[in-house]
Amino acid sequence: MEKNKTKYAPGMRIIVRGEEWMVKKVETNSLGNQTLYVIGLSQLVKDYESMFLVDIEDDIEIVDPAKVTLVPDDSAFFRKSKVYIESQWRGKIPTDNKIHIGNKAAMDLMAYQLEPAQQALNKTRQRILIADTVGLGKTLEAGILMSELIARGKGKRILVVTVKSMMTQFQKEMWNRFTIPLVRLDSARIQSVRAKLPTNYNPFFYYDKTIISVDTLKNDLDYRTHLENAWWDIIVIDEAHNVAKRGDRGSQRSKLASLLANRSDTLIMLTATPHDGKGQSVASLMNMLDPTAIADEENYTKDDIEGLLIRRFKKDIQDQVSGAFKERVITIERCAASACEEAAYDIFANMKLQMDESRTKGKGILFKTSLEKSLFSSPAACIKSIDARIRKLEKKYPESDMPDIAVLTELKDALELISPTDFSRYAKLLELLNSNEYGWSPSKNNDRLVIFTERIETMRYLAENLKKDLKLKDKQLEVMHGGMSDKELQRIVDEFGRAESPIRIIVASDVASEGINLHYLSHRLIHFDIPWSLMVFQQRNGRVDRYGQTEQPDIRYMLIDSDNPKIKGDARIMEILVKKEEQALKNIGDPAMLFGKYNQEEEEEETAKAIESGVGAEAFEKQLDSDEEEFDPLEFLMGLGDEKEVKVEYSDEETLFSDIEYLKNALDIFTDTEEIRYADLSGTQGVEIKLTDNVKKRIKKLIPPEAMPSDDYLRLSPDREYCLNDMKRCMQNDLAEVAWPATQYLWKLHPVFNWIEDKAGVFYKRSEVPVIGLTNSIDAEEMLFIVAGLIPNRKSTTVVDEWFGVLYKNNQFDSILTMSEVLQKTHLNVKVANTQEVSDEQLSRGQSLLEDVVKRAQMIMSEKCKEYKEKVDPYIYEEMERLEQLEQRHKAAQLTVFDLGVTGMERKKSEKEREIEAIFTNFMDWERDTLEIEENPYIRIIAVVAGVK
Repeated sequence: MEKNKTKYAPGMRIIVRGEEWMVKKVETNSLGNQTLYVIGLSQLVKDYESMFLVDIEDDIEIVDPAKVTLVPDDSAFFRKSKVYIESQWRGKIPTDNKIHIGNKAAMDLMAYQLEPAQQALNKTRQRILIADTVGLGKTLEAGILMSELIARGKGKRILVVTVKSMMTQFQKEMWNRFTIPLVRLDSARIQSVRAKLPTNYNPFFYYDKTIISVDTLKNDLDYRTHLENAWWDIIVIDEAHNVAKRGDRGSQRSKLASLLANRSDTLIMLTATPHDGKGQSVASLMNMLDPTAIADEENYTKDDIEGLLIRRFKKDIQDQVSGAFKERVITIERCAASACEEAAYDIFANMKLQMDESRTKGKGILFKTSLEKSLFSSPAACIKSIDARIRKLEKKYPESDMPDIAVLTELKDALELISPTDFSRYAKLLELLNSNEYGWSPSKNNDRLVIFTERIETMRYLAENLKKDLKLKDKQLEVMHGGMSDKELQRIVDEFGRAESPIRIIVASDVASEGINLHYLSHRLIHFDIPWSLMVFQQRNGRVDRYGQTEQPDIRYMLIDSDNPKIKGDARIMEILVKKEEQALKNIGDPAMLFGKYNQEEEEEETAKAIESGVGAEAFEKQLDSDEEEFDPLEFLMGLGDEKEVKVEYSDEETLFSDIEYLKNALDIFTDTEEIRYADLSGTQGVEIKLTDNVKKRIKKLIPPEAMPSDDYLRLSPDREYCLNDMKRCMQNDLAEVAWPATQYLWKLHPVFNWIEDKAGVFYKRSEVPVIGLTNSIDAEEMLFIVAGLIPNRKSTTVVDEWFGVLYKNNQFDSILTMSEVLQKTHLNVKVANTQEVSDEQLSRGQSLLEDVVKRAQMIMSEKCKEYKEKVDPYIYEEMERLEQLEQRHKAAQLTVFDLGVTGMERKKSEKEREIEAIFTNFMDWERDTLEIEENPYIRIIAVVAGVK
């Protein structure tokens, strides 16, 4: 048959240039010549992507599953063939939407944490916004979904984008709990990679699994081209509210996210604050997940975004957590103003500013109000604001006597008289930290303190004075703010959770209030100034009040107590914010619903308006109560609490060995061929492997550099509790050592199994099939063929993966067995001696049956094709109809905005129409290619079990 007449199809195995490849895609040009896009299967070209032009290749051989040679296994206990079978069986792809592995990760799993993965797996494409409230474990929920996708062969290349302070933490969580090996592309490693590569080389091809800061990506224009030319299986965007579109023009971050949304089939977004109260911000995130979902960003319903979003509060999962979240204790520390403070407060209260009086009504907040915000932070912060404004005024009015300058200078002079002993909140803070009632001491190793403040000047003031007044040693207090490098922020977060670290106090601006874990050795948090936004309350408190906290969170608010009526009234507004935040957390779950703004700046503006208008604390409280009764737009869209609950389904697949048995059996074989030595771990189930230079070289490519063992012993254990405890133990490491567990969690996804699979794959040549001769479990006249059958979709992704046994008695076909029945019959999972009694006559008999085995396997897979099409074809039809209707809605919603009487609008309308058509055409093609199959199942004979006398 001529080569260009051959029916090549996705999923087909071919031999080209002596290596085995799988066809991923077939293209035919206008001359009728075919191009095969392939991925390497054999050892030399494994995972390497290439393409072959059929008309110019000398020899393309389609692999015939019947043309194999049966070879008896001569290894002790059939170890070689069993490890080979196991390596192949573990590559079997789950093709249902059940949870197969995510529930087995190294974590104290809560049932609700599996729901986002299940919801995503229920869809054709796994694209989801996980919007659980602060502290419920969104990072872990993302890890569960990523694990499921990796198990399905959909997670070879992964990109995680997060804020710079979160990079190390996210990387550790993914490795320690899921053994997902992300390489941290911080500023230092990016420089290192760039130094190694040619200038035109794409750095995103250098590592398969990476984590990088969103600011690094958006600030480096070179990356845009690299991103546009790279593709990942999974992209995760953490703190996704930062990339939502605000207003008509998208920010750099939002444009970056829109670009990334098109560079992967799977997109996972994480945020506790998914919207700003406006439909457009949620819609922009939804459109990144699915550009066909929302026709009109200002007018959409929960049906439009069904399956794209999941959001729970603590109150929603209370019945599942059974005491896992400790109830926080809230205390307001009232700080009676000193005489010096009262003098400054009186000047401030009586102050009238010409710049405020001349300001256009309703435009922004008064300067006096913003000055009060800094005054409520610290005298130092207020002085800085005054200095900046005076400089501005002097520049604007160089020769005139601007009255505001004199008033501001008077206030500044009064503030400069406030010493640390006269600064009531600072004095109260010192008193609290030194009190027996509070029970904190810098000598306590496992009782650390987080102090939040909004202003950098206040942060510096506290750091300088606390070091002196608490007689803290070097490095016992650290500051965190947004101007610090990613490396420095990550170092502080990492060391704060380590017992050997000298850090006892972190004084942080709100850069530390987003996402990071500060709860390992800390349950105490002090708000030195009180935020004017409830969203900031939520983020700050979530640093210590979160999943995994073992102590009762102790939250303190430092509140000004003044005799001045204005200051007293405004401080009362701050007190109402504190009380309402706590009340909302218990009753409605989301404190942001009280303001109904869902945006930090707008919440602060509402507080400022209440202060400026002088409405009083009671009226402000009533306003918050009335806002609480309004719908959360997201809750309305999602239909929280309705009948559409996510039902989690599980699947456990049986193989020959447990993870540890598989590893040990493989190592026993490798010991014979390489200088590999291993021993059992003491204290738990597991092994430690002495890494030879060869093994180290291979392992280095599989795990993060930070997780490489420093002593050349790779320790692995399947004991989840032991590994969880080892995560805690590594926090006790000396700071000279890394805070990565010495013992890694051994489960199906550990990269060590990639190494084993590669080595086991060459136990037998491409055309060889091992024969196991058993004496007791199978009769002498029986021969059982273990067969794998694959059916790929048009993208050559496996959609049906079946393993079964074909049994013959006395050379006659007997029956088809499931793999459970194969194990029951053969007891292949039981250790038995190899008597090496397979005869040449049996091998010859087996060879003669191969054609019939393949024929019967093809019949079975044809039935599986039919079953698949019966299930999927109606869905494809419905989906195409739905998308066609949705396309018309998009056109109707988008194109009515163009007034065709205006010059140029016709052209713009035509461009928009083509853009909509392209989006839907691409999506429909993707759906078809993903769901439709070529009826060309691929058959492989894995092994033969023969009865021997």
